[in-house]
Amino acid sequence: MSSASQTRQLADLLQPYLDRDETLLVQTTQMGDTEAYIGSVKLAWLAHRVGFASQLPLFRSKLDPKTGNIQPDEETIEELYQRPLDWSRQAPLTRYLAARTDRKFPPLLLVVSPAWVDDPRSMAWDENGRAKYSSIEFVPLDGDRRVGLIDLSLNVSIFALDGQHRLMGIQGLMELLETGTLQPLTKAKKSIGKALTLEDMAREVNKTPTQMRDLAEETIGVELIPAVVRGETREEAWRRVRSIFVHVNLMAVKLSKGQVALLNEDDGFAIVTRQIAVTHPMLRQEDGWLPRVNWDGASVSAKSTALTTLQALRDMAVGYLGDRFPHWKSAKPGVVPQRPTAEELADGLAELMRLWDGLATLPSYRKLDILETPNLRRFSFELGGGEGNLLFRPVGQVALAEALGILVFRKQKPLTVLLEKLRQFDDVEGFSGIENPESIWYGVLYDPNKRRIRVAGRELAAKLLVYLLGGMTEPMELAELRMAVAKARTFENRAVSFQGRFVKPREVGLPNPIT
Repeated sequence: MSSASQTRQLADLLQPYLDRDETLLVQTTQMGDTEAYIGSVKLAWLAHRVGFASQLPLFRSKLDPKTGNIQPDEETIEELYQRPLDWSRQAPLTRYLAARTDRKFPPLLLVVSPAWVDDPRSMAWDENGRAKYSSIEFVPLDGDRRVGLIDLSLNVSIFALDGQHRLMGIQGLMELLETGTLQPLTKAKKSIGKALTLEDMAREVNKTPTQMRDLAEETIGVELIPAVVRGETREEAWRRVRSIFVHVNLMAVKLSKGQVALLNEDDGFAIVTRQIAVTHPMLRQEDGWLPRVNWDGASVSAKSTALTTLQALRDMAVGYLGDRFPHWKSAKPGVVPQRPTAEELADGLAELMRLWDGLATLPSYRKLDILETPNLRRFSFELGGGEGNLLFRPVGQVALAEALGILVFRKQKPLTVLLEKLRQFDDVEGFSGIENPESIWYGVLYDPNKRRIRVAGRELAAKLLVYLLGGMTEPMELAELRMAVAKARTFENRAVSFQGRFVKPREVGLPNPIT
């Protein structure tokens, strides 16, 4: 028999099982004592057959009926598997599934629990309270138990051990497809905002509502583990399942923000940032130079030779271009933005290139031709001494980009004029010696008590720069800025003036704008 004939014969034998919702064709996996089964199911099946861990009979008496979360108490605290459900994520995840052609969810980890698991009087438990067999009924199709069928009939409960928010998004998609609407919710599952409609979503992706309903037939990977294995007590089984959940989450190392910026192909800010990092003369790698960009870390140490980080460069792009391209931002954290068009990316890259061309003319950055970065970054009291220059700290770089973005795109100030003012300010060492009480940045971005950079002062620093560059003239704004600066420069009820003297907080005032 030919290979093609064997394949057709095998397909004919399996077809009856593939078309049945109560059985699933799977492949086994074995790691340590954990046997699992990997398969593929339709989105509609997943939405209707799989529940959250909190929906198990074990927890129903302790369930918050509004949020679907388990209420921790002395009985349930040792049984909790998952973080609380955040229902504000459902609508964005549903929109992602409905609107993106490159949509992709990772497989879900599911636990299979037939009715007898929650019945201590079932004949499935022996006289010592130990299971006589596994809660997954696996029928092997080969002698080595590598491929087979498992029973998923309606009397078998299935819940998501890992992937509860993916399940939430898929359930939202099915609700949208079946009812025509989906109501966005708050974190605590209260209605908020305008409902998503199938007609609107179909129009957005140039499809008909009928075509949209084909999404229900798409498939997703699942890995299934038994709620109880042979020989376990019920308590041992729950402890094992909970341990697996913890292991799955601990072993999945989260990408750093720098790694996300390096890999992200949907975030317009990250895309143009990568281009700037490898093409601009001040940032790109040159023969004989030490790297100017830390591509992975979130910060640069006092002795680091890197000028900045990829994460800071992306934050600078967001700060500078955010008002120019507001639709590049995610609707909320965790939501994948739509990739900008090629034309928009070209415009964004050109704007960012103009910014960096201008920054490269600042006297502080021109010193890079003769001095190493650590000499310009270190505070004067640190080993080896240094200029304590704000422009060599990521937080200062981001604050400057945010201020320039506000001035250029919101207040329509010419970038060339702003850069000329910055050069004047830099000529008189306005960015240097921030550890000195006479510095404008003392208390704002330098913490004299801890003798280190104060990252929390970034927003105030950006506002102060907007003021210094002539972009703040409203009396109320000026009054609020004056109060915020005085508070930042007050230590144990004593404020420090811009002349380095102790004064009353109301006497601190504001420095003179750059003319």
